[in-house]
Amino acid sequence: MNTSKIVRQRGRPPAFDHDEALNKAMHVFWSHGYEGSSMAALTAAMGINKPSLYGAFGGKEELFRKVVQKYLAGPVAYIGEALSEPTAYRVVEKLLTMSAEFLTHDQNPRGCMVIQGALTCGEGAELIQQELRARRSAYEDGLQQRFERARAEDDLPADESPAELAKYVATIHQGMSVQATSGASKGELLEVVGRVLKHWPVVERGGAGASQPQVLESSA
Repeated sequence: MNTSKIVRQRGRPPAFDHDEALNKAMHVFWSHGYEGSSMAALTAAMGINKPSLYGAFGGKEELFRKVVQKYLAGPVAYIGEALSEPTAYRVVEKLLTMSAEFLTHDQNPRGCMVIQGALTCGEGAELIQQELRARRSAYEDGLQQRFERARAEDDLPADESPAELAKYVATIHQGMSVQATSGASKGELLEVVGRVLKHWPVVERGGAGASQPQVLESSA
């Protein structure tokens, strides 16, 4: 009997769908945060054992990093789409309106995984917290660059600060995530969006303000 062949067969981890496992891990991290997600909860949701998790994903930290990459490329890809809108007003309208929908969607855990993850990390996960803060900082930098372009294109008043506007929008976005996690409805978040857009700075043209599209109404 070839015992070496038997040993190899016994040691071979069962096949599983990596992408589906990442999706399930995402929902665990999204619901409970990085530190609140135990290895037992992750392996149970993913349908694999701990050795398989380490073998395929490198441990909890590496798994979380892969989940964050998947989250940014999938569920919140609308952020990049919003930054491509033709005017700063349209950027903010699409970004915050779609966020109100996304943050309160019935099929997802409430709130933003990156924002909530950074807020709930403790001393035992400082590296993860730093990485999440860097992600949020990069998001704010992207907004600032977009608003700098808008000002250069005469789409924002010359005396407006792109950095301050980016900080303002990012703070509103973060607050919407916290409110959604606390149970705020889509309609309540859209009321916040409407107020932001109502007071958004525009360049006066011909004595009249630039036209501003209406925020989507919701009965939620």
